[in-house]
Amino acid sequence: MLTPDLPIAIYMESTFGNPFGKMGYGILRFSQNPVVAIIDSTKAGKKAGEVMPKTPRPDCPIVATVSDAAALGAKAVLLGCAPSGGLIPESWYPALDQAVSAGLSLINGLHQRLGDRYRNLRPGQWIWDVRQEPSGIGVGKGRARELAAQRVLIVGTDMANGKMTTGLLMLEEARRRKIKTNFLATGQIGIIICGSGVPLDAIKLDYACGAIEQGVLEQADCDLLIIEGQGSLLHPGSTATLPLLRGSCPTAMILNHRADRVTLRDFPWLKIPPLSEVAALYEAVASCCGSFPAAKVTGIALNTADMSDDEALAAVARFEDETGLPTTDCLRYGAAKLIDSLPL
Repeated sequence: MLTPDLPIAIYMESTFGNPFGKMGYGILRFSQNPVVAIIDSTKAGKKAGEVMPKTPRPDCPIVATVSDAAALGAKAVLLGCAPSGGLIPESWYPALDQAVSAGLSLINGLHQRLGDRYRNLRPGQWIWDVRQEPSGIGVGKGRARELAAQRVLIVGTDMANGKMTTGLLMLEEARRRKIKTNFLATGQIGIIICGSGVPLDAIKLDYACGAIEQGVLEQADCDLLIIEGQGSLLHPGSTATLPLLRGSCPTAMILNHRADRVTLRDFPWLKIPPLSEVAALYEAVASCCGSFPAAKVTGIALNTADMSDDEALAAVARFEDETGLPTTDCLRYGAAKLIDSLPL
């Protein structure tokens, strides 16, 4: 439904510039679609770069309403912010009603189905509810372990710390090197960018490993398969990592970490252990005492977004020294170190 040439607007009411807008930021950075406007009435009249100087599309205008975005040529509205719990706030519905009435399509990565609310659409108008369980999945059987393709899973010390960005930048670097590489998206942002994937947090727990396994098998016609990570083994509310480990049977892992954090973002009482210990934890769970193929953490991907250039360089050097592993921030310095670290 979403073709790469379709002009879109990103709905980010009251969230552009804060952490809950990560879906919109991912689209701004990686989507091929023209983004004609960001909708946020609290910052209307500004350009994206005035609010977020490092945004990849600094000249994108911020407008107040859906009508303003439609006047600039938007044909679809993408919900670009993710409130806690992934539920659509009631305050958003007037704007969504307006969009549908104006003939715009909707791209929804949150848990509630908008297709159930908007049924009488115009010809060519559509609703894409991304978080929908795919059909035909079953329980996992560990079949990915038999594949010839190298499988690298991005894991993390916390949620929302840049795992998708790391994976997509590794994909770009690998393809630049002419390595036959695929990417398995496992969250709504990656699925919208790539056009397909496994919406892991919309799948019944019994079938989560099987869904990842099915996605890996479908993408296995390559030399390198990069699997987008979700959640963290350290997070008290995360159940995503084990299905990813079991479903993909990775041959390697990259550990993603927000370099300026010593605790989890939402749990200041939960201290992040030394990264060498976190890496060892992921390796132990991946192999399950040797029952599954061993998978080493081969590199560290840092998120240094809130650091100065000097602070970022110091962080890379510090974590590289502490872990003995190649370390980089892919956005600042590229993903070459991480691709070099893989057993290709």
